[in-house]
Order: sequence, then C-alpha cells, then structure tokens
Amino acid sequence: MYAYVGSRTTRERNARGDGISVFLVDQQTGALEQVQVVKDLVNPSFLVLSKNGEFLYTVHGDESEVSSFKVDKSSGQLKFLNKQSTQGKNPVHLALDPTGRFLVVTNHIGSSLAVLPVAADGSLGALTQLVALSGPIGPHRIEQKQAKPHFNPFDPTGKFVVVPDKGLDRVFSFRFEGGVLTPAATPEVIAREGSGPRHLAFHPSKPYAYVVNELDSTVTTYRFNPDTGAMEALQILSALPSTFTANSRAAGIVIDKAGRTLYSSNRGHDSIAVFRIDSGTGLLEFSGADLTEGRTPRFLTLSPNGRVMYALNEDSDTIVALSVDASTGRLSPTGASVKSGSPVCMVFSG
Repeated sequence: MYAYVGSRTTRERNARGDGISVFLVDQQTGALEQVQVVKDLVNPSFLVLSKNGEFLYTVHGDESEVSSFKVDKSSGQLKFLNKQSTQGKNPVHLALDPTGRFLVVTNHIGSSLAVLPVAADGSLGALTQLVALSGPIGPHRIEQKQAKPHFNPFDPTGKFVVVPDKGLDRVFSFRFEGGVLTPAATPEVIAREGSGPRHLAFHPSKPYAYVVNELDSTVTTYRFNPDTGAMEALQILSALPSTFTANSRAAGIVIDKAGRTLYSSNRGHDSIAVFRIDSGTGLLEFSGADLTEGRTPRFLTLSPNGRVMYALNEDSDTIVALSVDASTGRLSPTGASVKSGSPVCMVFSG
C-alpha cells in the first residue's frame, strides 16, 4: 500500500514542502518509507485518487490550477499528465463524482465551485461549469470578508455535493447530475455566527453529517436528507477540553468505518478530539483530545484498516502515526513518525 502526501511549498506560505511525497506503508506498524518526491510543484496541497487507484489529482494552493497524474500501481510512483485552470483563486479541495468522469474543485478565495471533465486516460478537460457562492458575511473582521468555501465532498449517494463556507457561516447543498451542479431544494443551512464551517464528514451508514467549524473549534451534528440534500442542525459541541483557555482553530474531520467514533484536529491545542457517536441518534459525546506529538495538525486520516491515525503536523514538518484503541477510539503514539515538509493532505492506494 502507498500513501501520497500533499504539501505547501512556497515562501509566501512560509512552507518547507518539496511537492507530492510518495510513501510505502507498513500496514502492521503504520511506518512510512519514502519512495518518490514529485518536485517543482506549487503548493500541491489537497489530493484525491480515482477509485481504481490509477490516477491522482491535486489542487495548487494560492494558484488557479489543478493537475492530474498517472499512478504506477506496482511502484506507487507518479507521472504528470496535464494541468487545467479552475478559473478561480486558491483551489483548496477537490472530489471525483461516483462515475469518475467529473472533478469538482473548491476555489477558496475565488468563492466558487469548478467542474472539470475527466478523460478516459485520466487527464483533465477544460472547465465546463463555474458556480459562484455568495451571501451575508460572518462577523470575523479578518477571516470573514467574503465567501470562503473550503470543502466539497459528495454525499454517500453521490447525488449531492455539500460545501461548508467559512466566510458566510453557511453549508451549501448542490444536486450533481450529468456533470452539472444545481442548488438543492433546500440549498443551504445557516451555521452559528462566527463559527466558520470548514470540513465535513458523512456517517458511513446513517443520515448524519458532521461539520468541523474552524473559527470557534466546534463540531456540528446535522441530520442529512439523502433525497433532497437538506441539512438540519441537531447539536454543537466544543472540540477542546474545558480546561484549555488559549487560542486554537479546528481543521480536519474524519469518522471511522464503523460509524462509532468521530475525530477532528485542533491547531493550537495540537490535538485530535475524539467523539463517540450515539448509534441511535447520531449525536456526539466528547471523549477527550489526544496530542499529536507535533505542531499544527492541519490534516488527519485513518489508515484503511482503521488501526492507525495519521496526524499531519504542518508546522513541525512531521507525520505521526497514532494507535487507535479498538474499544474506546482513543489515540496513543506508536513511535512511528516521519519528517515531511509542511504536510497538509494524505491519501492511500493499493
């Protein structure tokens, strides 16, 4: 199995990354061994792999492009295919539709969603749709000056794209059909003022969605309607211990495959919050926050077998493997860690 790690690379970001790093993964210990670095890329931050593992796509943060790569499945190594414009500024997230024929990209500063077709050879075609997001801005004087969409996952049915917007304190829902985005019947839900919705995770088997809010370090539970795309807020909880009084911002969010435990990362407290999910109601219970052994965990992800949590510590240039307790979901260091400059995303193939 191989892992692909995106990074920030530019001086403007005070970054130390070299590009996209490819690691061989020891599935027993979680240890990582680097086998390739694809250099000379500008901020190849967020990544996505095709379902068959043959192609990888990356945004170029602070730029206006996305790139495609061919994956050598035997060696894990990448070969550049092509690059296309997103017609927006600072693309930060991307997702493939269930057919693998379309790529949806979030332009964070461009305040838009871009749709690009994917050819049979994995290369990207020119943009076919650009959807602008707008609405009343939030109260944060620095972070909420405009719409700032940050994430665009497909729901489990593949019929909807759901978009948390940090600048507008809203979560948008779009129907996706035939490569075209249209507003859902209930096109948005308003979040708590000043919360800054950032990323989202769907429950693997039940109609719930969970949004991590960057600016106030909370997680909101929503009931998600898979027929209409509507979202109904049910609960909001802090992702920080009650005894922590300093500054922190939330970042990533992930749910285990069993749908029993939810995790979100805290940049400042430098931890991963652990929540138990009620199997009947979908509501969360805060279990604690486990340290990531580094600074500023921008991204977190579970290994495919669910035994290891990887914390990508952006400001200490490390990827730390944490063991997942099978009964409680709590995290503890395995001792496996690897240096990686300004890591911000990690995906697996093989």
